[in-house]
Amino acid sequence: MSTIATSSAASMPHEHAHEEHHENNTVFGFWLYLMTDCLLFASFFATYAVLFMNTAGGVSGKDIFELNFVAVETAALLLSSITFGFAMICAHRQNKSGALAWLAVTWALGACFIGMEVYEFHHLIVHGNGPQQSAFLTAFFSLVGLHGLHVTAGLLWMTIMFIEVTRRGLGEQTVTRLSCLSLFWHFLDIVWICVFTVVYLMGAM
Repeated sequence: MSTIATSSAASMPHEHAHEEHHENNTVFGFWLYLMTDCLLFASFFATYAVLFMNTAGGVSGKDIFELNFVAVETAALLLSSITFGFAMICAHRQNKSGALAWLAVTWALGACFIGMEVYEFHHLIVHGNGPQQSAFLTAFFSLVGLHGLHVTAGLLWMTIMFIEVTRRGLGEQTVTRLSCLSLFWHFLDIVWICVFTVVYLMGAM
């Protein structure tokens, strides 16, 4: 009996070290993914920088950008980054109800952002300013649309994590997955700040 108890006790630190190693690999791997995503967005930004003057005699940023509307859109996404931070604080404290509540608020703000972006695209297309009208509009729809697709993927991932936390609670693996999602969400906020500055602010000047 004592031999079994000793071997069981000895295996526990090994299992804990294995789990910690797996979590570190998961986060490191996700950082590598974010770096490749940075390169993807950088290529789209570079393309926009080359093409934004090519309006083919049509509208430019000054004619179509509504900064007040985009500012509200931006505020919603930035606020969602703060609320996700609160969700992670609750997750690390094993506060399941708090984590779920803040995740729900974050999801609602992200959905609001996507809804406003879809409305903006629809408004432009209805008024004859679709992506096929000029190289500038093609680059604009491509860059902003790429970010929108990432946010939509983040919302789907957030929905899955909400269900996982509801069913399984806040185990170590779940918290690690939430941490990766948090990194992804904050990354999208940083990218959007660049989009707002380079595309909208500079384009409206």
